[in-house]
Amino acid sequence: MLVKTKAIVLHSIKLGESKTIVDMLTERQGRVSFVCRIASSGKAKIKKQFFQPLTLLELEYDSRPGRTLRHIGDIRILTPFRTLPFDAFKLSIALFLAEFLYYSTREEQENEPLFAYVENSILWLDGAERAYANFHLVFMMRLSRFIGFFPNLDDYRPGDYFDLREGFFSVQPPLHTDFLQPAESATLRLFMRMNYETMRFFRLSRDERNRCAEAVMTYYRLHIPGFPELKSFQVVKELFV
Repeated sequence: MLVKTKAIVLHSIKLGESKTIVDMLTERQGRVSFVCRIASSGKAKIKKQFFQPLTLLELEYDSRPGRTLRHIGDIRILTPFRTLPFDAFKLSIALFLAEFLYYSTREEQENEPLFAYVENSILWLDGAERAYANFHLVFMMRLSRFIGFFPNLDDYRPGDYFDLREGFFSVQPPLHTDFLQPAESATLRLFMRMNYETMRFFRLSRDERNRCAEAVMTYYRLHIPGFPELKSFQVVKELFV
């Protein structure tokens, strides 16, 4: 079956001298892995620059049952970036989010709302001129809504603890150690209700932002088997003041 779809590049790795394995999130089929032959000629149809993290593509491929690696028939850049590859701060965030998505969406099948959320988020970051220091926090928190474990925010009361294992707020701390103290729980709830346009009204120090990010990644680690420590987070931790 020939599939034509939009796709977002998450991860690529070289295989020998001229082949690359590329993992993408696609609109039509969710997560798909491709093996691509990349020629050195400038006239080649499949170019190395197509596979930079979070690049938005439109492609066609043959989706035959039983194949773990697909071959791309046609490919083009869907929306060229204006700033993302050229701004050191945005590029660092993009590399982090690509790694984050690579692990958090591994089991995803067709999920058009998820794809639309990720695509629109990337385009927002590319177009942002300022006030995006908290972008990755809002992105990660709101992504959980599309993959099935968005926390229950309705029962929150000031002073509550947040149970990272169960995904809800409680008056008493749970018996295990995977929970947030009331101050951190209040911050988490606030960001869960924010969007990219309103997040600029909430200021965090670098340490506060990093603690919040670590809490969110712990939440994902508890809900997604095999979710690892993300190497790219070490760079993001040093961004902004």
